[in-house]
Amino acid sequence: MAEFKLVIGDPKSGKCHQVVVSEGNADFFKGKKIGDKVRGESFDFPGYEFEITGGADYCGFPMRKDIEGPVRKKVLIVDGVGTRHKEKGIRKRRTVCGNTIHEKITQISLKVLKHGKKPLGEPAEELADAEAPKEVPAEDKKE
Repeated sequence: MAEFKLVIGDPKSGKCHQVVVSEGNADFFKGKKIGDKVRGESFDFPGYEFEITGGADYCGFPMRKDIEGPVRKKVLIVDGVGTRHKEKGIRKRRTVCGNTIHEKITQISLKVLKHGKKPLGEPAEELADAEAPKEVPAEDKKE
């Protein structure tokens, strides 16, 4: 059973939202690559359009756009995903994942390209509760 944790970045608000998808919705992502555009209808975000920007596998190794396929490789990196050094000219051999989503990927990073009607942070049930006025019990009211 596949399960992915989606980290959805919203450039408009500058916030990220986490959503867990499993089973049928998760199978939709298998075989997609970094840079692919996906529609939100396939995982309960109607009206939204997203771009896959990266991810990580079950050991925490990051996905890198320039490594083809669903693989894990040790590559010599100068800069970009998988590095943290600040000095110029430093090259390090690091383990990274390829750019294709497969069953061992656990986290997928998405960027919102087109917004839908439903806000990202709230499921549909919470929206209905937020619109209804909340009643305060009689004994809690202050006179």
